[in-house]
Amino acid sequence: MTQFSPQHCNLNIHYNLPKKVWNKMPKVYKQLPGWKGWSKEGIPHWFGYDHDEVSISASVEPSGLQLSGNLDAEVFEVWIATFKQIATNVLGFEVTEPELQTNQ
Repeated sequence: MTQFSPQHCNLNIHYNLPKKVWNKMPKVYKQLPGWKGWSKEGIPHWFGYDHDEVSISASVEPSGLQLSGNLDAEVFEVWIATFKQIATNVLGFEVTEPELQTNQ
């Protein structure tokens, strides 16, 4: 039996980006595996909704776009890599996890 656990990722997609960038986010969301749509509160979801066994949701936090879910860690890593690739292509800048960047 697969063990699901809480997963989190913070991306450099900040709330203060121009509206033209935020207007592209639905295109990013819809291209990702498991897209379910928006909850009645307007929160994007993949695979399931808040109380489903497997789910991912997004929220805009001061530190960036927070992706949280409950699923297998390896599946989440692959899904996040796909998210970053699609978002980079659609948004026109490299989407990364700020805490993983090294100072050069």
